[in-house]
Amino acid sequence: MKKQGFTLIELMVVIVIMGILAAVAVPKLFGMIAKSKASEIGPAAGEYVKLQDAYIAEVGDYIGGFGKIGYEMQATTSFDYKGSVTSTGTVALSTGATGAWEAKSLVALNDCTKGSSWTLDVAASQSGNGAKWTANYPSGVAACETLTPRFGDLTRGK
Repeated sequence: MKKQGFTLIELMVVIVIMGILAAVAVPKLFGMIAKSKASEIGPAAGEYVKLQDAYIAEVGDYIGGFGKIGYEMQATTSFDYKGSVTSTGTVALSTGATGAWEAKSLVALNDCTKGSSWTLDVAASQSGNGAKWTANYPSGVAACETLTPRFGDLTRGK
């Protein structure tokens, strides 16, 4: 009679291999989840910049609030969005707006703590036409910048 099946050593080797794979894969998985949640920041900020640039081109030396420019970014499960200009108000571009747009995290994203803020500042361009945008990552946390590497590309108009 021929016996078939796995030996105890073969089963233990398989369990050790699965443990090693799990130890490597699980942290990578959580990193990818955080990166996918943070990926909404770039398009949300890009849309805001595009709408503000159009408003500035049409109205002149003013930046408008979310309602004035037609920006309708609602809070998500990961981020809350707000602007320093009131919803229906305007601010002179020459005075600028610090924190003109802000995305505040509602959850911890890897090493980025809950409440971390990505902001956009706007001021009049040095050349006198349009706006100069400055993208700011959460201060002191390099991991936040790695989650949203393209956010810094919004800096324009120097």
